[in-house]
Amino acid sequence: MHAPSPMALLLIAIVVLVLFGRGKVSSLMGEVGKGITAFKKGVKDGAEEDKAETPALDTPEDIARARAELAAERAKLDAERARTTADGTLRDVTPNDQTKL
Repeated sequence: MHAPSPMALLLIAIVVLVLFGRGKVSSLMGEVGKGITAFKKGVKDGAEEDKAETPALDTPEDIARARAELAAERAKLDAERARTTADGTLRDVTPNDQTKL
């Protein structure tokens, strides 16, 4: 599809102004601006939070401790995955025929 022409955009803007009025459109644009500002602030806060959560691995002991924590977390996740797989392979062995009960 091609982009609408400038004349079509102008016509759409005029129709919107006639339908909703100048006050409604300007308040709507104000709300959109507030939303964009809040979004940018959230992205900035999230980036700062990520930087704050990253541990400093200055010494070999810190690196070894971080690796041990990761290995323990991986082992826990593997055990959970194995348990889930084992639960999924269990099957219902009750008879389907009600006359056999």
